[in-house]
Amino acid sequence: MDGIISIQSHVVYGHAGNSSAVFPIQRMGIEAWPIHTVQYSNHTQYDEGWTGHKFCAEEIRNLTKGLDNIGKLKDCQAVISGYLGSPEQCQAVADTVNQVKESNHRAFYVCDPVMGDPEKGCIVPEGVTEELTKTLMPMADVIVPNQFELTQFTGVEIHSLYDAVTACKKALELGPRLVLVKHLHSLAEGTFTAMLATPKACYLVQRPELDFEKAPVGVGDLITAIFTACITKQMSPVAAFRHTNNAVYGVLEVTQDQDTWELQTIAGQYEFIEPTHDFEPKKIA
Repeated sequence: MDGIISIQSHVVYGHAGNSSAVFPIQRMGIEAWPIHTVQYSNHTQYDEGWTGHKFCAEEIRNLTKGLDNIGKLKDCQAVISGYLGSPEQCQAVADTVNQVKESNHRAFYVCDPVMGDPEKGCIVPEGVTEELTKTLMPMADVIVPNQFELTQFTGVEIHSLYDAVTACKKALELGPRLVLVKHLHSLAEGTFTAMLATPKACYLVQRPELDFEKAPVGVGDLITAIFTACITKQMSPVAAFRHTNNAVYGVLEVTQDQDTWELQTIAGQYEFIEPTHDFEPKKIA
């Protein structure tokens, strides 16, 4: 059966990284093959801290080799990369993507370039941002940055819709075929805004911004996973964008209803198949 290799962090408790990505992909009817870059007891926003450790880059290559040994790379339809804990892990991801594409020329690579956000600043080790912007993002078929990460890649500061479109167009010129900006925080107060850029046009989705005492962690990982699954299922990019935003909003609504900051991906799993809400993308350029 076809599958998606997902290379990112993992938490034992809660839903972030692969713990946010694997189940939704599976629930949408696709095999998910996780490779962990770190394994922590819980996500890193807990005041009490966390336990666990980072894996060496060679683990990524070894596990990819093992999949190749049993003939499964030819069945890999996509590779996702998320949080990477060292420049060496970035290089191992590039090697894995190239190896998968050699085995299956239809496979595509989705890079979620986890760097940080305007409030937290850079949250990755030294050298990772450079490897993401110079190596992984240009070789990706799809990138899923937030506003901060899009600016890091393109050098375009974003203060308006025009700036966002300009940055997306610049990103497409640098290599990727699709750009999904998972959050444009500067465009509208109290409204969550996401953008999809294709070679033909840009599309905008806006939906209510749900209020949380603490912002849930792992939402970006969920966005990337659902969008990748949609593209794997041969949805058009715009249809995938629409489904992804609707599904994620539904899960966030369930999370809010249960008064928790840990994503309720199990309780809200029906959203991956048939979202409760429908926010239609608007063509803007």
